[in-house]
Amino acid sequence: KEEIDENKIPQPKGWRILIAIPDVEEVTEGGIIKADSTRQLEQVSTVLGLVLKMGGQCYNDTDRFGDTPWCQEGDFVLIGAYKGVRFKVKGEEFRIINDDTVQAVVDDPPQIAWTWMATSLSRRLKITPRMLKNV
Repeated sequence: KEEIDENKIPQPKGWRILIAIPDVEEVTEGGIIKADSTRQLEQVSTVLGLVLKMGGQCYNDTDRFGDTPWCQEGDFVLIGAYKGVRFKVKGEEFRIINDDTVQAVVDDPPQIAWTWMATSLSRRLKITPRMLKNV
């Protein structure tokens, strides 16, 4: 996949969060090549994402969220399967989710069942090393 110009990615507004969805492994740990339909299902139903941008009103409602945001840009988060508005830019999948869709911050993304390709994702999105601090 080719590098993505950040200006081509829709930016979240209000209480929305832009999430980059990890690539799905093409081969199982046992060496079996996954069918396209299997990879597509895993991509669509993934629960792990990287927070790229947050709208200006994210977590401003202290009655609902308290004084501390649930996540910040650069965090890997768990979200509900099939949540958010899905779209692709140059073959890379993204989602825009509501701030209350975040279920947890993930400190060790490779330990999550749906693995992702950190090097490939970071190269295409020009993610800084700080954003990959937990990988």
